[in-house]
Amino acid sequence: MKSIDQAKKHNIGLGTAPLGNMFRDVPEKEAEETISNAWEQGIRYFDTAPFYGAGLAEIRVGKVLSGKNRDDYVISTKVGRYMKEATEEKDGLFEHGRDNEVITDYSEEATRKSIEQSLERLQTDRLDMVFVHDVSPDFHGDAWVEKFDQARKGAFKVLDEMRDEGTIRGWGLGVNTTTPIELVMELEDVNPDVCLSATQYTLLQHERALERMMPLAEEKGVDIVVGSPYNSGVLLGGDHFNYEEADEEILDHVRQLKEIADKHDVHLKAAALQFSTAHPAVSSIIPGSTRPDRIEEDLEMMQADIPEDFWKELVSKGFISEKAPLPKS
Repeated sequence: MKSIDQAKKHNIGLGTAPLGNMFRDVPEKEAEETISNAWEQGIRYFDTAPFYGAGLAEIRVGKVLSGKNRDDYVISTKVGRYMKEATEEKDGLFEHGRDNEVITDYSEEATRKSIEQSLERLQTDRLDMVFVHDVSPDFHGDAWVEKFDQARKGAFKVLDEMRDEGTIRGWGLGVNTTTPIELVMELEDVNPDVCLSATQYTLLQHERALERMMPLAEEKGVDIVVGSPYNSGVLLGGDHFNYEEADEEILDHVRQLKEIADKHDVHLKAAALQFSTAHPAVSSIIPGSTRPDRIEEDLEMMQADIPEDFWKELVSKGFISEKAPLPKS
């Protein structure tokens, strides 16, 4: 599905999980400025989800984009969760989000309810891409297979119908592991167009994706959107890896990467963004931020010159798989 091409610039969009108050309470002004600055820098693809702060990220995106021409931008959001008016005590990733009770449900009825709520929060009459969210072992443990089956009978069918009717432009999975994406691409009774793979095709972690997910995506003509290209920030000096506290092994790995990058006068952010977008299956990359000035920096890093010797050293020392397509110098 190449329908998001006209809305992209430099293969980059804005991921809005941080704007759902992930890890911290983001002031409204800061969130609004981040989205507005992304627009001013030419970003026209915005990814969000009900899960991000119990609808908070969608509300913030809708507030800014409602003043724009709807034909000028692309929105992807997710199904698998919907909100209730009742409240609950929050903890974990989005403990600073809204206090609405979040229900996880991949059935047909819940999928339609989720989309209806997202349209209201986003202040729009249509969605472009819809991802079935977190139907994956990292969220559901061994029960993920049961959840996947529920989605197959419910969400997948609904989204296929909506796409065929023209209500949405495309759909797929949005998950943090590779197996569910591989599985949905191999199904004969549904036809996903695009999948969001977070944390799995990055400078820090990509071997598993190269084994089956990326070759299957090319074979089936399914676009891959790369989310969390910095693995929750650890690649840029943060202390979270894949949404959890980074252990010493990961931190040491990043330190070694940075030493090589410094030797070649390369910024790790530039390397991370350019590596993830070099694969032909990748349609777009959606780094998230709550800092308005980071958007301009991301765009600059996408265009930064990186010497071929840098990539060669990473391959020779085993930091990058020999199977990975490398950015052109």
